[in-house]
Amino acid sequence: MKSNENPEARRSLVSLFGSIAAAAMGVQSTKNRERDFATGSPARFVVAGIIGTAVFVLMMYLVVRLVLRSSGH
Repeated sequence: MKSNENPEARRSLVSLFGSIAAAAMGVQSTKNRERDFATGSPARFVVAGIIGTAVFVLMMYLVVRLVLRSSGH
């Protein structure tokens, strides 16, 4: 981490992706959901959701290719 980087911003970024992951799996707590709606920027959640979805699709693609390659197809 850079010395001029704000630790609060770093924690909120980790919190943002944690909230996105929990919501995607359907295990987001009511307390965290209310916190996100009260303090979060909708644009940040949309962008993080798009990035998370792209990473998920890429991971699924790679897993399928690995399975198919190992099965001889």
